[in-house]
Amino acid sequence: MAMTLGDFVREARKQINEWDADTAKDNLEEEKVLVVDIREPYEFEKSHLPGAICIPRGLLEGAADAGTKYRDERLCHAQDETILLYCQSGGRSALAALTLQQMGFATVYNLAGGVELWDAEGYPLEK
Repeated sequence: MAMTLGDFVREARKQINEWDADTAKDNLEEEKVLVVDIREPYEFEKSHLPGAICIPRGLLEGAADAGTKYRDERLCHAQDETILLYCQSGGRSALAALTLQQMGFATVYNLAGGVELWDAEGYPLEK
């Protein structure tokens, strides 16, 4: 039977670590965290978590690989840093978190519920 997007996200969530909005907010205040918005640039421009960088899901593997011309210096050398990934609702970023783990990134978290839940909790967004 063919897998659906929901199947892929459920499988990823079994293998990754997630922070809810409250935990993410607390950890962002207490420690150094690289925050990566994996949505498209037009989504990022509308609003994003404070201090986040935008690396769209479709460019993630190239941006994370120091050996490619597509690398993003902020991400490709962050294998030992704490990284928080998020998207609109948490599905794309769950897949992205699994990918980074498979690429050797040690401490990767997905923001459960994405920017939608972050905003619903009343936490700040930059525009």
